[in-house]
Amino acid sequence: MLGKRAEDYLEAIYELCKEKSFTRVKDIAASLNVKPPTVSEMLEKLYKEGYIIYRKRLFVSLTDKGKEVAKMIRERRETLVKFLKTLGVSEDIAEIDACTIEHVLHVETVNQLKKFVKFIEDSPINPRWLEHFRRYCETGEHPCKVLKIKGYKQKNLNVRKV
Repeated sequence: MLGKRAEDYLEAIYELCKEKSFTRVKDIAASLNVKPPTVSEMLEKLYKEGYIIYRKRLFVSLTDKGKEVAKMIRERRETLVKFLKTLGVSEDIAEIDACTIEHVLHVETVNQLKKFVKFIEDSPINPRWLEHFRRYCETGEHPCKVLKIKGYKQKNLNVRKV
């Protein structure tokens, strides 16, 4: 099982290799804001574990095993970002938080979040419950309670006058 740092390296290599099929130590170092010797040390470990092809002073690329894991890591982060943005978190903060929590969630939790995000994306435009949540975030009051106070009662998803 990979640790947080190793996952961050695989994800960075994956992103850097999108334009061309390889990257270099200095590009990885710049992407992760670390020094090249630190990168070289991690690359040796990832190479030994079969995640990357590493030729010192030449190039770095992902093996099929590395690509598979990197895609999974990227998908997990994208799911978390979408989920957090649905909650009303700004894109910048969602990216930072997703990076922090993506490494500690159980696979089952990530799978359920993926299903939930897909459910939201496939839902009709502005489903009522999501609009209610957004209004609750803005006002601090649940819209259904406001309706109840005004003489309406919610039953079986239909709102009717009492």
